[in-house]
Amino acid sequence: MNAIAASLADSATMMRRNFRHTMRNPLTLLNAIIMPIFVMFLMVYVLGGAFSVGTDYVDYATPGMIIMTIGYGIGPTATGVNSDMTTGFINRLRVMDVSRAAVLNAHVIATMLRTLVAIAFIIGVAFLMGFSPSASFPEWLGAIGIVVLTVLAISWLTIAAGLAAKSPESAGILGVPLMLLPFLSSAFVPADKMGPGARQFAEYQPFTPIIETLRGFLTGTPSTGTALTAAAWCVGLALIGYLWARATFTKRA
Repeated sequence: MNAIAASLADSATMMRRNFRHTMRNPLTLLNAIIMPIFVMFLMVYVLGGAFSVGTDYVDYATPGMIIMTIGYGIGPTATGVNSDMTTGFINRLRVMDVSRAAVLNAHVIATMLRTLVAIAFIIGVAFLMGFSPSASFPEWLGAIGIVVLTVLAISWLTIAAGLAAKSPESAGILGVPLMLLPFLSSAFVPADKMGPGARQFAEYQPFTPIIETLRGFLTGTPSTGTALTAAAWCVGLALIGYLWARATFTKRA
């Protein structure tokens, strides 16, 4: 068996381990579903009437909720990867014929699959609330693509932060900024309606072009410039997270 095939087999083994952990603690998935649904009901049925966005508010808010869902599901990943590091699990792999990097690969894949399941639930709830996208099939593919890219980028950043944290408790806290940043973007209100300072921050932070790209795909009005900016942010953040994770992993493992 060559090195690539062996690494893939090890990653598959570690991924099954992560899925067993998820099944033993289903609250990790439920939290990633229930909290975004609660926020969605709050924004659409309680606060949505206060915002003038030029369309049905559920259509406007759903792309932001999809991206926000990613942030609600990363806490267990940061805690899990830090626990693997601090409890000596990764070090024990040194005496076994197992790729230690497979642990990171498995966490990335498991996080992506868990998050995509949560996003599917959010989209289903959005349809029940009246969400009516006008995207064509290619635009749906574009929407799926930007969501997958975003999940990949956030997953690597989360794993890197989890590896760098000193304890599982502190690792879990590191995901909080990623849950809060969408509130300071165009997720729930257009950036140009925000006050000075907040407007500029919203315009230049990465979540705004990502959300606007997803919104454009779902409403059938994609913007090439915004999509390229969003893709660049995703690739850049994924690369930063990957390099940070590899450097921290090499140093501590």
